[in-house]
Amino acid sequence: MAKFQKRFAVLALAAGVASLSSAGVAYAAEYPSQPIRVIVPFAPGGSTDIVARIVTQRMGQELGQTMVVENKGGAGGAIGAVEAARAKPDGYTLSIATVSTMAVNSACRPKDLPYDPLKDFMPITNFANVPNVIEVNPKFPAKNFKEFVKVLKENPGKYSHGSSGTCSVLHLFGEAFKQATGTDAVHVPYKGSGPAVTDAVGGQIDSMFDNLPSSMGQIQAGGLRALAIAWPERLKSLPDVPTLAEEGYPQLNQPAWYGLLAPAGTSPEIIKKLRDAAVVALKDPKVVEALEKQGAAPSGNTPEEFAKEIKEQYDWAKEVVAKGNIKLE
Repeated sequence: MAKFQKRFAVLALAAGVASLSSAGVAYAAEYPSQPIRVIVPFAPGGSTDIVARIVTQRMGQELGQTMVVENKGGAGGAIGAVEAARAKPDGYTLSIATVSTMAVNSACRPKDLPYDPLKDFMPITNFANVPNVIEVNPKFPAKNFKEFVKVLKENPGKYSHGSSGTCSVLHLFGEAFKQATGTDAVHVPYKGSGPAVTDAVGGQIDSMFDNLPSSMGQIQAGGLRALAIAWPERLKSLPDVPTLAEEGYPQLNQPAWYGLLAPAGTSPEIIKKLRDAAVVALKDPKVVEALEKQGAAPSGNTPEEFAKEIKEQYDWAKEVVAKGNIKLE
């Protein structure tokens, strides 16, 4: 009798597991049945926001549901990232990954960051790689990169540079620049690239370390002067702007990326469905054209490849922060 009960219990457990598995597959097959929320952890108008809206709008068409972008800026992207990490892993709350949220924040706040970038998320795909750019207000007394470095060296602490937030990737980009060039400038953090670009154009700050998409319009309109970009080669849209490698700083010549994440525990079937939709979107000529106008190059890699990119930037950020003894105030 005891053996029969034990065997019955094992069979019942197996049946239960199979039932749950079947239910999960069925749920994924019906997904999505409602709009999908996508948390952008920075203010509207910045590069993260621009790239996210271009790609998710087309993804929504492919999935048959609207993907609603929701901006949650602050703390170098940590506020939005925390909310995304704690979301229910049902595929209806996703978030945009940046080097800031997945690498720099952890490097700057190793003990009190309220989420783990490597454990609390499941990478879906990298949407796009984008150049970083060093730019100045047109009234700044430097016409090119070499003059910019010279002016800063001769006037330590006199000029300012903006970023998308304290310990954001743009802050770290600026700090890495100062370490490499032996210059000094006052860092002014903002809640996203958009507000910082506005103040750079208005002259409230002198220079800006930015991702190109959020500044491209102002550069092309003459509101900002681009001095150098972090990209493998010169851009067709900015042929007169040299790369940082050309200027003698290959260690600064690293582009940024923006990708899609789901909370840890999201089913592989949903991850695959989202990634497949992203790949379709990123091959759409209209999406490609829109991204390229912003200076961004479509990616659409696998979750495993994107996870590797995240880990590489995670390790890089820790090394840069340690070398510069950079701390979140």
